[in-house]
Amino acid sequence: MSGREHRSATVLLSGGLDSSACAYFLQTNGFEVSGLFIDHGQAAASREAAASAAIAARLSIQLMSHRVSNGGRLGAGELIGRNAMLIFNALFLTRGQEDIIAIGAHAGVTYFDCTERFIFQTRTLVEEITDGKVSVAAPFISWTKRDVFDFYLSSGLPIELTYSCETGSDPVCGICASCLDRKKLGC
Repeated sequence: MSGREHRSATVLLSGGLDSSACAYFLQTNGFEVSGLFIDHGQAAASREAAASAAIAARLSIQLMSHRVSNGGRLGAGELIGRNAMLIFNALFLTRGQEDIIAIGAHAGVTYFDCTERFIFQTRTLVEEITDGKVSVAAPFISWTKRDVFDFYLSSGLPIELTYSCETGSDPVCGICASCLDRKKLGC
């Protein structure tokens, strides 16, 4: 982070474990946190929105929701450029009024926009665009999914508040990457 101490944060909240843990992490580290849920046409949008609202209510944080039209619904799997789109939408929607835009990205994910390099380059660009007034944070970028999960459990937040199935089904599909991650964690 550049220039000054950052104390307000908008967390890109999807209603899943990682983003929910990120919001809690920043809140407990003294940040004034708000959440931003973006419906970008993902199949799970309605369930993710409900989970995001439940997490925001539990943490007593403001939640803003926004819809980005893409002409239809997107399927499961990697959505190239998704995190870049989310971060830059957050910058645009908050009009640069937040000190930090935060994302729950963690280690062990093969998608480029979940890497330390991506976070560094995006942070640099956002700081340049805003003359150092806004930065990008990914507090879990060096943590494993297990580390994030253990942190979430230690927070006391109910796991049932979260939703992480890429198909948007209820019950969850059990076979998408997000469902398989949760199975590995025992939830």
